[in-house]
Amino acid sequence: MTRLDLIGDSAQRQLRDAFGRFATGVTVITGLLHDGRRTGLTVNSFTSLSLEPAMILWNLRSGSPSEAAFETGRAFAVNVLATGQQEISQRFCRPAEDKFAGLDVDEGIDGVPLLGGSLAAFECRVENTVTCGDHRIVIGRVLTAHYGDGEPLIYSQGRYCTAAGLAA
Repeated sequence: MTRLDLIGDSAQRQLRDAFGRFATGVTVITGLLHDGRRTGLTVNSFTSLSLEPAMILWNLRSGSPSEAAFETGRAFAVNVLATGQQEISQRFCRPAEDKFAGLDVDEGIDGVPLLGGSLAAFECRVENTVTCGDHRIVIGRVLTAHYGDGEPLIYSQGRYCTAAGLAA
């Protein structure tokens, strides 16, 4: 196992590589900007926070072009991607004029986009945000949840993968 001292030019890359050893699901967080335009970004920092009340959290890079869509009180959706939605994950990782062009999109609370084919979707309202380092932690109250059957899209060590079941 490699030990990191977190000093020097390569420390950030090495820390990123170490963080990448933790496999995560892949989500696209969607919302609306103040002018009504749809926005979304790929996020793998999503996690459940509380069942009572129903709450989730995820991290947003400070200064993100989407930041205004995720202010306290605003609606947003977490779309949990299924295998076969790798292209959608890639689309929402990159800047684009209209990331939603050509996609199957429904409207959730306050018109927030819900991505068709997602494994699950959580319609939320921003309860609070906390700035930590170069990110904001967005805490959302879950208002509605949808889910279906299928396999999740997973990200680990810089690449997409799928879950392989293990013998009990």
